[in-house]
Amino acid sequence: MQAWKDYQEKNKERFLNELLELLRIPSISAKSENVKDMGDCAEAVKQKFLEAGVDKVEIFPTEGHPIVYAEKIIDASKPTVLVYGHYDVQPADPLNLWHSGPFEPVIKDGKIFARGSADDKGQFYMHVKALEIMSKTNSLTTNIKFIIEGEEEIGSPNLAKFVASHKELLKADVILISDTSMISLENPSIDIGVRGLSYIEVEVTGPNRDLHSGVYGGAVANPITVLAKMIASCHDENNHITIPNFYDDVIESTVAERKLMAEAPFDEKEYEKDLGIHAVWGEKGYSTNERTGIRPTLELNGIWGGYTSEGAKTVLPSKAHAKISARLVPNQSSQKITDILLKYFKSIAPEGVTVKAEEHHGGEPYMTPIDSTAYKAAEKAIEATFNKRPIPVRGGGSIPICALFEKELSLKIVFMGFGLDSDNLHSPNEKFDLANFYKGIETIPYFHKYFAEMS
Repeated sequence: MQAWKDYQEKNKERFLNELLELLRIPSISAKSENVKDMGDCAEAVKQKFLEAGVDKVEIFPTEGHPIVYAEKIIDASKPTVLVYGHYDVQPADPLNLWHSGPFEPVIKDGKIFARGSADDKGQFYMHVKALEIMSKTNSLTTNIKFIIEGEEEIGSPNLAKFVASHKELLKADVILISDTSMISLENPSIDIGVRGLSYIEVEVTGPNRDLHSGVYGGAVANPITVLAKMIASCHDENNHITIPNFYDDVIESTVAERKLMAEAPFDEKEYEKDLGIHAVWGEKGYSTNERTGIRPTLELNGIWGGYTSEGAKTVLPSKAHAKISARLVPNQSSQKITDILLKYFKSIAPEGVTVKAEEHHGGEPYMTPIDSTAYKAAEKAIEATFNKRPIPVRGGGSIPICALFEKELSLKIVFMGFGLDSDNLHSPNEKFDLANFYKGIETIPYFHKYFAEMS
């Protein structure tokens, strides 16, 4: 609609400046030193909702970081869309790899560089501005509710309790999430599923203290060496996961689904160039897109032990540590896989060391039905602004709360992500293209329009 375009064009600089204000708040949920920043960010999000024209907004405290709820109810007889997002962000480490301050947003080459720009402040804020556009132009066709949490990056430990105790407040007809990506502006896509997650930490302990590597080396098990061997045993020469029972519940994708995935444009050489690698790597027998969409994985997220500071110190360390995550596909259970991983690392510990393996957090895989009214509305909305029908794809990331929402609220989820896989999510120099930010704001009102018409 022309009124939407005119309003956005008139206010686009303000929209951007408001987002930059949010990006300056270091809302890192994983670090205790940022507790005040989390509260400040929740307050800022509340204020942005009020300015956008919601009828009601409230900050709900939890045992961890607060949840921001907002709503705009125009007619109880009309369909209601519940928008989910998160204002917390990943830690910015390693800081020395950032080209600019992670919480000092910089616009360069048409991109916003800042932690949280794409994941997920920039993306949930598109919905706030889309609401403002529809509200100010008197063109709202649905009721809209928002739940913006502050713990997604640490596994949403307090969200389940909140959702279970606020079912009436969160009552809706569909959940809309923009915390995913699309192939490109030239080739728009919609994620029809996300993978689940199992995250553990392993600690290997040898001697009761760090030892002189000359006096004791060769006679005492080195925890770093042992841990490295344990990790290496998790994959075979074809990069297939060797842990017993890991694949038991995996539903293999059909030939038809793999053929559909292959239709998505993908330039392997450009992919390698963007990442600065000389070749792709992964499970034999699958393409890159299949490895990141329809196959489960096991990745080492961090490993440390011994002396890592400047210079040399000849030490045989007492302990070694690793953080390990598995991405899961439909039919796999995060708890079952977590139990399998914990049991495996404890069972393969050689004599001379003890192993402690603990769970961090997890989440279930989720698939969106592509024959639903909501999916068709999203498809039509993207086609309206991109002039091209979106390609359905399987996302490689995880949004642990999806299965929770469906279980507690009996609602289906539609993903309308406008980021790119190359946005450096969870990495230094995270970015969000201005074109994608504005295109998201332009497209979202069409979803509400078509969902109302088709419901």
